[in-house]
Amino acid sequence: MRWTLRSKSEISTIEQLAKALNVDTIIASLLVQRGITTFNDAKRFFRPVLSDLHDPFLMKDMDLAVSRILKAIANGENILVYGDYDVDGTTSVALLSSYLKTIHPNIATYIPDRYQEGYGVSYMGIDYANDNDISLIIALDCGIKAIEKVAYAKSKGIDFVICDHHRPGDTIPDAVAVLDPKRDDCEYPYKELCGCGVGFKLIQALATHQGQTIDDLIPYLDLVVTAIGADIVPITGENRVLAYYGLQVINSNPRIGFKAMLSQTKKETLTITDVVFMIAPRINAAGRMKHGLHAVNLLTEENLHTALQFAAEIETYNSDRKDADKSITQKALSQILENEEENKCTTVVYEENWHKGVIGIVASRLTETYYRPTLVFTKSGEKLAASARSVKGFDVYNALEACSDYIEQFGGHKYAAGLTLLEDQYHAFKQKFEEVVSATIDKKLMIPEIVVDTEIELTQITPKFHRILKQFAPFGPGNMAPVFMTQGLIDTGYAKCVGADQKHLKCKVQKQNIAIGGIGFNLGKKYELITNQQRFKAAYTLEENEWNGQVSLQLNLKDIN
Repeated sequence: MRWTLRSKSEISTIEQLAKALNVDTIIASLLVQRGITTFNDAKRFFRPVLSDLHDPFLMKDMDLAVSRILKAIANGENILVYGDYDVDGTTSVALLSSYLKTIHPNIATYIPDRYQEGYGVSYMGIDYANDNDISLIIALDCGIKAIEKVAYAKSKGIDFVICDHHRPGDTIPDAVAVLDPKRDDCEYPYKELCGCGVGFKLIQALATHQGQTIDDLIPYLDLVVTAIGADIVPITGENRVLAYYGLQVINSNPRIGFKAMLSQTKKETLTITDVVFMIAPRINAAGRMKHGLHAVNLLTEENLHTALQFAAEIETYNSDRKDADKSITQKALSQILENEEENKCTTVVYEENWHKGVIGIVASRLTETYYRPTLVFTKSGEKLAASARSVKGFDVYNALEACSDYIEQFGGHKYAAGLTLLEDQYHAFKQKFEEVVSATIDKKLMIPEIVVDTEIELTQITPKFHRILKQFAPFGPGNMAPVFMTQGLIDTGYAKCVGADQKHLKCKVQKQNIAIGGIGFNLGKKYELITNQQRFKAAYTLEENEWNGQVSLQLNLKDIN
């Protein structure tokens, strides 16, 4: 790994902020790194308020979307809430459908089948709407590129309202309204909402016509924070406000479906990391292994007994997902080793029988292992489907766009995307993708980077310091947990490798008579560096460790040298 120490901010700015907030200069420097330079900036950061959310009508087409939905309600039309099968899509459908059902009885939900229909708006979904006398489809977390599908729906007398957050193509679908803050002609102040976030802005706008305030919508924020965490959008600005209050809902009064999913957990207070690793994979597992509607049913269920049954089913899907993920990852790693070519900048693997529901997870695992832009392909009907994952700093969406001559369709983000292509295009595409990436990637991006926020001493890790640091949460892109570096550490003599295959490193580090426990996941191979009183430096985050009812502070070691 390469360590990068953030450049020092202006000392005078740090000292002024430290004085204004009555905090030490380390805390002040961390805030300045996050663009927080005044007392008022800090107040907004540490004490997010719902009144900081933007007016939803600032979003392009919001007035048109609300007008069409209110017309449908007034006319007693049937409305279909349509969403993608991942966490962002299913939480979006749960959010909007449950809200609309409070003001209109004729609401149906639809999640496309990952295997029969694939990603996004499908002809099958539109035919379903047509067969069931549905005249308005509201698409969430998809639809921004569904030009032909929206035209097909229009030919059948079905209107579309699109709520998406993916990058648009050159043409916007001819829908009644297209809500997407990433539209070039949309002046909405915050561009990084997830799909569920755009859905929330829609219900925020609808609520103004129902005489409701933002406080009436707080119960929906457990869904929004789950989507924010799972979709890896920046936790800045509006997302930070939504995530902050969403976590409060999850920890104080979560919906029945969340209570059912969390019934086995012993943890009292969930962080956004817990949401990402405990709740999101279970919601995702439904769409990956069975059908996304199972997740929507759980998230909208109001009877705890029924919800517990749904949660048990989803637990089974998640277990099956883990098995498939592990098996395919091992096969993909073997394939790479067999066919490895020196100096390649990409990883592209294909096996026609791999489970389409887990290839995205496998792509992430391979990216972690080889640290290169990665594509994992499988057979999907007559075509090949792939999930793409990238390394920090490299835009895989742009790379795919440069290969579009060989692709049937694609969509996604900078770091994660999906695509389909014809089987006879696979080898030409693979070659082109390698050419594009090797010509455009900065080679240092292929070495994992640890960005160290600041160097500190163990003596500076006081209870007050940690108490303030905890208030930097929720953490995520744009506001990652601060990474610290301390030099001249020694292990107190209790270091050992732990876990399956002895992959992890447990130790207790000491300097200047201060000793703190540490855990380094996947750092077992570094054990020899800290034995026999050798001095070393560590990059780490601070976290609380709960064990047998006792809470202690520990270092989560990112790397040691």
